[in-house]
Amino acid sequence: MVPVQKILSFYIDGFQSMRVGKKLWAIILLKLFLILTLFNYFVYDKSIKTEYKTDIQKSNFVYENLKGK
Repeated sequence: MVPVQKILSFYIDGFQSMRVGKKLWAIILLKLFLILTLFNYFVYDKSIKTEYKTDIQKSNFVYENLKGK
């Protein structure tokens, strides 16, 4: 437990003594959040509702995935 505590206190002390680094980390985390949110909304917008229009197509898709092709 002591090595983990030393490592944790090392990073906490280092982060608290940062001046510019805090702003840079905030910018990095904000950009990462925005990028992942936009990707999730625009790029990965595929679901059963958007890909298959009829109930028969949806049930065939589920059946084929459960069957293992």
